[in-house]
Amino acid sequence: MSINVKKSNCIHIGLRIDAICSSITYLSGKSLPWVNEIRYLGIYIVRSRIFKCSLDHAKRSFYRAANSIFGKVGRLASQEVVLQLLYSKCMPVLLYGLEVCPLNKSDYSSLDFAINRFFMKLFKTNDMNIISSCHLFFYSSRATFLT
Repeated sequence: MSINVKKSNCIHIGLRIDAICSSITYLSGKSLPWVNEIRYLGIYIVRSRIFKCSLDHAKRSFYRAANSIFGKVGRLASQEVVLQLLYSKCMPVLLYGLEVCPLNKSDYSSLDFAINRFFMKLFKTNDMNIISSCHLFFYSSRATFLT
C-alpha cells in the first residue's frame, strides 16, 4: 500500500511530547514530518499532553459563513430570517465534530463568544443581558415551532 506523502504527518500526543523521535522513513527514502497540528476528517488535533482539538479553524469557518450570510441579506431580511439562516447554515460548521473533542470551560466560552458576536452584530448591541434574552426568545420560539 502506498502512502500519500502530501497528506501524511506525525504528531506527539501524551506525556513524552517533548521527546525527540527519529523520523519515520518510507521505502522510497522520504520521511514523514513531525507537526504540531493535524487535520483528520475535518477535526484539527493539536500536539499536547492530553488529546486536544483546536477550535480555531471551526470558528474561522463559522465567521466566514456568518459574514457571508450577513453580507448578502444583511439589513434587508428580518432578524428572524437571518437567525434561521445562521442556525441552519452556520451552526453546523461551528459544531461539526465536537462530539469527539474533549472540551473544557474555556472552549465552551470560546464557542459561545463566536455566537454572541454575531448576535451583537445583528442586534447592534454590546449588552450581554439583551443577547441572553435574544438567545432565550429564539430557542423557546424554535422549540414551540418544531413541536
